[in-house]
Amino acid sequence: MKRLFPLLIALFIGAVVLSSSVFIVRERDYALVFALGEVKKIVSEPGLYFKLPPPFQNVVTLDKRLLTIDLQEAERIQTSEKKNLLIDSFVKWRIVDPRLYYVTFGGNERAARERLQAQIRDALNASVNVRTVKDVVSLERDVIMTEVLNNVAKRAEPLGVKIVDVRLKRIEFAPEISESVYRRMESERVRVANELRSIGAAEGERIRAEADREREQILAKAQGRAEAIMGEGDAEAAGLYAKAYGADLSFYSFYKSLEGYRAAFGKSGDVLVVDPSSEFFKYLKNSQGKK
Repeated sequence: MKRLFPLLIALFIGAVVLSSSVFIVRERDYALVFALGEVKKIVSEPGLYFKLPPPFQNVVTLDKRLLTIDLQEAERIQTSEKKNLLIDSFVKWRIVDPRLYYVTFGGNERAARERLQAQIRDALNASVNVRTVKDVVSLERDVIMTEVLNNVAKRAEPLGVKIVDVRLKRIEFAPEISESVYRRMESERVRVANELRSIGAAEGERIRAEADREREQILAKAQGRAEAIMGEGDAEAAGLYAKAYGADLSFYSFYKSLEGYRAAFGKSGDVLVVDPSSEFFKYLKNSQGKK
């Protein structure tokens, strides 16, 4: 028993030393191996590794995943027109040089975020200050994001950090100018609407005038065609009358007298004062029209 006890103690000490000499690197981490405060090795591949037990060597891990800085409050930035805008943005970044990153920030991610936020703020000011509200809100929004990305990426490179993307999520007017801007936008929309109504009214008048002109032309053509047809009919009728008159003069005279009687006595109650012995009644006295 006395011999077993020292063996157990030795095994325990060996297990402790072995456990402090082994470390695991996960897929999402960098591992920095320090020896007396100096970085001796950087491990970026996942797996099981060995080191000297403390205090000779110790390990610090850094996150190598894609990280996000999402600003909690929108930045108040002034345009070239001296208008204040509230701009909300986010940044995607990752650690690419663990040694440089650790030397700069001591492994403190909060300090890295604060530094990057300050750089983002400066880059936004530099891009927005030289542009109008319209440029920032719509015309050059993509250009601004590209400028901010390039600016911050260049300044973050000496920190061991890579800026992957910069996005402007929301752009709003500051409360003190929102009302005046909305009123100006409303008046502009009213002006455009009135202008469109005027153009529409003028176009409507033009279309109606054109339609009236075409209607008059169509009616004139139709009237001319009708009169031509009527003239042709009258000429043909006159020819037929003349032909019939030439074939039998007595019948033609008799027929025309009948038409005259029909026209004169076609309505009940008509009164006609004529001498019975007049030429008008000759066919009523004699079918031959003789007196």
